[in-house]
Amino acid sequence: MVDNRNFNYMIFRKIFPFVVLLFSFLASNGQKLLRNQDSLKTLSRIWELDSGDKQGTFRLTSYKPIYVTAGRWSSDPNGLPQSENPDYSSTVPKDFNNYEAKFQLSFKTKLVQSLFFGHGDLWVGYTQIAHWQIYNSELSRAFRELNYEPELMLNFPINLKLPGLTLKMAGITFNHQSNGRDLPRSRSWNRIIFSLGLESKNLQIYLRPWIRLQDEEDENPLITDYIGNGEITAIYKLKKHTFYAVATNSFSFKDNHGSLQFNYLYPLNANIKLHAQLFTGYGETLVDYNHYQNTVGIGVSFVNW
Repeated sequence: MVDNRNFNYMIFRKIFPFVVLLFSFLASNGQKLLRNQDSLKTLSRIWELDSGDKQGTFRLTSYKPIYVTAGRWSSDPNGLPQSENPDYSSTVPKDFNNYEAKFQLSFKTKLVQSLFFGHGDLWVGYTQIAHWQIYNSELSRAFRELNYEPELMLNFPINLKLPGLTLKMAGITFNHQSNGRDLPRSRSWNRIIFSLGLESKNLQIYLRPWIRLQDEEDENPLITDYIGNGEITAIYKLKKHTFYAVATNSFSFKDNHGSLQFNYLYPLNANIKLHAQLFTGYGETLVDYNHYQNTVGIGVSFVNW
């Protein structure tokens, strides 16, 4: 049986030097930050919605946040992933550490501009998330889970004034997500996602309900019961502080499930931000779609919403 005091000390010893380095850097560079970081980049600039923001096709830009979390702790690492399909249920447990590293890369580019009478833009996006057992020498510091998420997105500009917000964008997306693993840890699914983008000066909201497409070989039959049937992302900027949350929910009264990820960012200099992340719920990774855990991570962020 693991001694919790020794275990917590091990985590503290691993993460503490990294935390000290980050906060020392923050203190030494706090007066050098750029003054133009107090407001969010507009949805029009991000998605080239207005004519003055059009940048043409095949220009590679960021999509979702790009960050590295060197110290991430989980309350319950999933060493024995299970599925409602018995062919995809593990029988041999793996002894994963409670702490690991996580990073996310995400890019997009426009394929076609001004479709459908000059109003629609067709984008392709790609996001990859890695969970790396970098502190686990007994498992050769292996990657625990890699999730790959290509998307094909058709967006239309809107300029509808609402109380306190403006509806700027509506779109439809074909989304594929998989982890590229063999049996029994393989996981994948396909979705059609409907999206709305709203904003005010310091607030942006993305609403993304989806419909799951049927798979011939269903590796995760009840994934929408746990991960949910939709997602809401809210980003808020208060001077140099940025907060964003991503929530999913099954929208069911009985056995309601979902997740909540909360992020806090503070600039260390013009190009990098301190990034703290909290997660609770189901589906932080695909292999964990029906596994509940709480996680805490700290790292650095390079690109954000």
